[in-house]
Amino acid sequence: MKSDTPDWVRRQERSNLAILRFMVWLSLSFGRGASRVVLYGIAVYYVIFAPQARRASRGYLRRALGRWANWRDGFLHVFSFASTVHDRIYLLNDRFDLFDIEVHGAEELRAKLADGNGALLIGAHMGSFEVLRAIGRGREGLKVAMMMYEENARKINATLEAINPVATQDIIGLGQPGSMIAARDKLDQGYLVGMLADRRLGDDVTTPIDFLGEPAPFPVGPFRVAAMLKRPVYFMTGLYMGGNRYQIHFEPLADFTQVERAGRDAAIHAAQQVYADRLSHFCRQAPYNWFNFFDFWQDK
Repeated sequence: MKSDTPDWVRRQERSNLAILRFMVWLSLSFGRGASRVVLYGIAVYYVIFAPQARRASRGYLRRALGRWANWRDGFLHVFSFASTVHDRIYLLNDRFDLFDIEVHGAEELRAKLADGNGALLIGAHMGSFEVLRAIGRGREGLKVAMMMYEENARKINATLEAINPVATQDIIGLGQPGSMIAARDKLDQGYLVGMLADRRLGDDVTTPIDFLGEPAPFPVGPFRVAAMLKRPVYFMTGLYMGGNRYQIHFEPLADFTQVERAGRDAAIHAAQQVYADRLSHFCRQAPYNWFNFFDFWQDK
């Protein structure tokens, strides 16, 4: 186990706020189709001029694809990431009509919420966060709040807040003094409270879990939160399937409602392995959707 600050937190954001504001203006002025042309240039630039991220992408894709990852694979990986960031502009403005969103597992989840109590969603840096949050404002009628590490994407969040300030009201800041109380209150109101469990936050400890055939360091913190809140947990992901298509998946992951303190560590470890297994499944199903552009298996 480790508690030092991880590389992804130490790295400075490459994003430039002025460029992001230009992209927002371009996207809202000329529409999704025309503004997507810029994404090709962005993807090519990063594939060529970001060698560390390119090597990490290749290492991950080799495991997910089961073969050598070539330059085209690297381009598709970055382009998928750029596409989901670009689509956030429209999703935050409730332009759901632009997208073909297919939802799997919502009926079972809705049945679980019938008693008025909420549930926890645990996902990864995979696909789109915004398309997941969009279901709370769209046809599924599920109320969703996200516990997020805000500082890592501070510039992007500042821009998106300027587009639609209402969209940030259902975000619970991780690491804040009242985070647990705020999460519990949302759950008591029947919300789904989401967390991402594939990156460490601050000094959170990790434990090695088998992922895509090799042990990798997964943070314990999100599952400790789930155990303390004593709620059912569902795996969530919003996969970008190309063009304007997304697939949202909800799957039962663990249930901490009856777990006592003595059995908490074993239950957390079991839930982490189930989580890593489902993440592996979706990484193989949609390999260009996992957006960790650092060496996840050698995280330091």
